[in-house]
Amino acid sequence: MSVEPAEGRRRFVLSLPLLAVLPWSLCGIAATLPTPGQMLGPFYPLQPDPAAGNDLATVDGRVRALGAPLTIVGRVRDTTGRARAGVLVEIWQTNAHGRYHHPHDDSPLPLDPDFRGYGRAATGSEGDYRFRTVMPVAYPGRTPHVHFRLSRGARELLVTQMYLPGEAGRQNQRDGLFMSVDAAERARLVGVAQAGEPGTLRFDIVIDGGR
Repeated sequence: MSVEPAEGRRRFVLSLPLLAVLPWSLCGIAATLPTPGQMLGPFYPLQPDPAAGNDLATVDGRVRALGAPLTIVGRVRDTTGRARAGVLVEIWQTNAHGRYHHPHDDSPLPLDPDFRGYGRAATGSEGDYRFRTVMPVAYPGRTPHVHFRLSRGARELLVTQMYLPGEAGRQNQRDGLFMSVDAAERARLVGVAQAGEPGTLRFDIVIDGGR
């Protein structure tokens, strides 16, 4: 990037302290950077269940699936910052043993009959969504993650993955797919722990404004 030799550099340096203290939302940056795409992977359901709903772990009104309960909340916006209502959000992941509820996962790890492994929900008027599931775990070659697919009708908008933060995500740096993303973009693939809401991660998603 080229700038005016001396004056341009001074303007750039003087702006850094201000940018350092302003929230991303006030800078207008977070709303304009799209969430990086990730591979669909081999375990997207062969026949996605339209009646799956947004609860992967609850039976008879209480969490029955094995593992630590996890709530994922977020908002879908486009690169102009506009909330996107009516977007279908699908998620799928391993159970607490590290196995997918999928016929092509031939792992010897056990299945959990109380864990659906797949969920779906349409975003609300503010682009909001919520899922109830369990904390994903690592399996050979992969750090814990949750797959996401966003679509509207027959049009696919984004396929990506959410990774875990902090101690729960300590294996992220050894995951080839996570590390394949540019360092500046990785933070947008990591869920954000919510203060005062144990077991809740926020994963806001930004899609291309033209889609």
